Amino acid sequence: MSKPNIIFILIDDMGWKDLGCYGSEFYETPHLDAMVKEGMRFTDAYAACPVCSPTRASILTGKYPASLGITTFIGDHSKGKLLSAPYIDHLPLEEKTIARVLKKAGYHTYHVGKWHLGNEPYWPEHHGFDVNIAGCDWGLPLRGYFSPYGNPRLKDGPKGEYLTDRLTDEAIKLIKTNGDSPFFLYLSYYAVHIPIQVPRSYKQKYKQKIKDLGLDNIKTFEEGPYFPCEHKNKYRIKRRLIQSNPVYAGMIEKLDENIGRLIKALEELDKTNDTVIIFTSDNGGLATAEGSPTCNSPLSEGKGWMYEGGTREPLIIKWPGIIKPNSVCTYPITSPDFYPTILEMAGLDLMPKQHTDGVSLMPLLRSNNGLDREAIFWHFPHYGNQGGTPGSSVRAGDYKLIEFFEDGRVELYNLRNDISENNNIANELPEITSKLKRLLKDWRDSVEAKIPKPNPKFVKS
Repeated sequence: MSKPNIIFILIDDMGWKDLGCYGSEFYETPHLDAMVKEGMRFTDAYAACPVCSPTRASILTGKYPASLGITTFIGDHSKGKLLSAPYIDHLPLEEKTIARVLKKAGYHTYHVGKWHLGNEPYWPEHHGFDVNIAGCDWGLPLRGYFSPYGNPRLKDGPKGEYLTDRLTDEAIKLIKTNGDSPFFLYLSYYAVHIPIQVPRSYKQKYKQKIKDLGLDNIKTFEEGPYFPCEHKNKYRIKRRLIQSNPVYAGMIEKLDENIGRLIKALEELDKTNDTVIIFTSDNGGLATAEGSPTCNSPLSEGKGWMYEGGTREPLIIKWPGIIKPNSVCTYPITSPDFYPTILEMAGLDLMPKQHTDGVSLMPLLRSNNGLDREAIFWHFPHYGNQGGTPGSSVRAGDYKLIEFFEDGRVELYNLRNDISENNNIANELPEITSKLKRLLKDWRDSVEAKIPKPNPKFVKS
């Protein structure tokens, strides 16, 4: 069997419910909804961290953020009652990224879009990518989504050109000029990260839809407590209660439209049947701060939080001839799993010394069987810009335990019965609580996870 082309589409800040096929009744995503019918939709897929850089590093290396030492977005210096734990501010060149391994195996390797894994010399071209378009140290489009971009790895287009369109254009060009070798395209859109911007016609469409659905008569926000991080402690958390931001909705539609263009290009080049497409996001939707453009309900909270809204993601995988169309997988999976999965897709040997925390998803993709794994873990010893506080968590089966470092409290939820994490059952199930707490501690010890220390200068506002 020849090696398949592999396209990994990574969205920035897309929430679990930001697609029609995941239950959104406001956003319109016909192309991704169609992709679900041709592939597998995962209900319990997770990002390895509730913020971007750690998850991105995890995907590329097959390791948990705590194993790598990249545990928050690069550039973060937040603190509150606790000091932020130390972290590595770049993806080390010693890591054998999936791109580097695929390149050695004869793949052409392309990076298009956001990187945010360190300054030069830690950019994609130094981590196994033959081509790097738009990937630098930026965590967002610093000059916005309309050209001129000012990006050091992307030439400005005509004034007013939209970044999501441009990145798709570049990706399609690479596919068209690739030749006969298999390719790995890591298409990492900047959208739907702030600033929330879209061409005017899309905004107008959804403003009208808001009126048509009567969403303008429904309470949109709920004010929460003050932020626990020092740099925002004069402001309150602002939770969005419904999906009704017309600009954000336009950004979602624009993304879907461009993924549709990419899929059409594959069809025109007769590459559909020998191309794997993986679609997911790096952390949960932005729901509690910075304009709170989306709502993740029924999941709790969003980006920057240890709750489900911060880490549960859409995940769609399409592989013609291998994955049964319109299939659904409910087994929990996490970001490090992509590395060994892609190795197997490419017919390469597994590299357990590299992807120390990942498990291949091939048993799920071929027959939807389970995986031989007891639990998955998170470690975020930092304050999220969105209101979350430092903590760790573990999911084993249907149970998820969160340990918060500020006060040591523990919360336990049965996610099958309580997806919204409303009912903390830690006291009701002391044996399960104790078992998961020990499992979490043993894992932290095994990866030498950094624990935040008290802030001696902290003054409660």
